[in-house]
Amino acid sequence: MKKLGILAGVAGLAVSTMLLASGARSADDAKLEQLKQQGFARVAIANEPPYTAVAADGKVSGAAPDVAREIFKRLGVNDIVASISEYGAMIPGLQAGRFDVVTAGLFMKPERCAAVAYSEPVLCDAEAMLVKKGNPKGFKSYEDIAKDSSATVGAPGGGTEEKLALNAGVPRDRVIVVPDGQSGLKMVQDGRIDAYSLPVLSINDLMKKANDPNLEVIAPVQGAPVYCDGAAFKKGDEALRDAYDVELAKLKKSGEFAKIIEPYGFSAKAAMSTTREKLCAAK
Repeated sequence: MKKLGILAGVAGLAVSTMLLASGARSADDAKLEQLKQQGFARVAIANEPPYTAVAADGKVSGAAPDVAREIFKRLGVNDIVASISEYGAMIPGLQAGRFDVVTAGLFMKPERCAAVAYSEPVLCDAEAMLVKKGNPKGFKSYEDIAKDSSATVGAPGGGTEEKLALNAGVPRDRVIVVPDGQSGLKMVQDGRIDAYSLPVLSINDLMKKANDPNLEVIAPVQGAPVYCDGAAFKKGDEALRDAYDVELAKLKKSGEFAKIIEPYGFSAKAAMSTTREKLCAAK
């Protein structure tokens, strides 16, 4: 009887474990069902072309949202609704439930990978700087800015460029937080900052729109790594992330991925040459 009681207890524990696991999966899968029912996913973007953009009529475009829109359609979610956010506020907003996903050129780094559930890579790019024509202070790297005690660099708040400048030794008071690309461009034009740093494609987009012969692009920034982003989901939404990854893999394999991102200047091959695991482990 004692033996039977032990066996019954073990069986009961196994059933309880299975039910708990099933309940966890059901709660996890419920996120996608919720998005299907509401008909849209809430995405955070930065309005930083060509990664993300908002037209005058409010339509959201850019490489990252275009990929997300197509994948969510394939998952049965008809559209995306975007909110513009500073990079430093994206992960807290995601964790607080204000967004369902971040699709904004939020590059993968170990500390971010610990905070969110990334998809596989989507967009890859290097770093660049916008300076006055002739590069009067001779900048080639963030370290060059650090060495010049009078030099200032603008960067998005909470973004990769801000961290790279600080890690290179640029003092906090000489790293100027800039809210958007047009502001950064104007600050360089007006001489309020000596350089403005963004990914290469974003800086090139600013230059193209400005059509200002008195500006110059330094690219790539020496010593700065190449980064890739992915769609970032809240921890606990891994089932949604996994479903997203399945459709992303299909897009890449079919060639549709390249058709979406390459007109914006991004390389599909670059995104397909690495993995989330490698990027999240990179120091």
